[in-house]
Amino acid sequence: MLLSVNVGVPRANPWKGIVATGIDKRPVAGPVRVGAPGAKGSGAVGLEGDRAYDVKHHGGNDQAVYAYAREDLDGWEEELGRELPSGVFGENLTTVGLDVNGALIGERWRVGGEVVLEVSAPRIPCVTFEGWLDRPGWLKRFTAAAVPGAYLRVVTAGEIRAGDAMEIVGRPEHDVTVAVAFRALTAEPELLPRLVVAGALPAEDLERIRRRVAGRRPRT
Repeated sequence: MLLSVNVGVPRANPWKGIVATGIDKRPVAGPVRVGAPGAKGSGAVGLEGDRAYDVKHHGGNDQAVYAYAREDLDGWEEELGRELPSGVFGENLTTVGLDVNGALIGERWRVGGEVVLEVSAPRIPCVTFEGWLDRPGWLKRFTAAAVPGAYLRVVTAGEIRAGDAMEIVGRPEHDVTVAVAFRALTAEPELLPRLVVAGALPAEDLERIRRRVAGRRPRT
């Protein structure tokens, strides 16, 4: 189920040296339009009323929507000893009952009656995330946990709202999950060869992965 739909409130971003950040997402009432934002570079994202400010690293079709599970937020609440409201990790969709980190790259979800989203990549944490949570060492801690949440593409546009049903409507045949992709791209590069079969990863990531895998092969 979709517990909440969250849209960013612009904040100053002293942690990355850019004008603003949209990491402060807040639940909104009523329907929100979701659509494909186009290529990265403009700051456009999938939810109407939201945007990215670090246009080099965020936004665009491959990062149109970010989802994080309420169950994982609850786990972090217990570990960190503080309340973590839905949206605080910068997620657009806070889910319940959906294995976000166990989702396969390329898996498709239907949200409500019309919207279809496709899992594209794990979220890779940045200094803005650490500064926003005001937790020294947070990047290392978050990376070690390997529960990053998932970026999604918009396959079918439409409106979504809190309380919408979420169901898996398509799964690829490979075994590359969001968690596995995250581990490979961060702390466990020995897993990178597994990612090559995940064709739904962003094209630039796949190209970089293929180059790194080729570079790791022993010469004959």
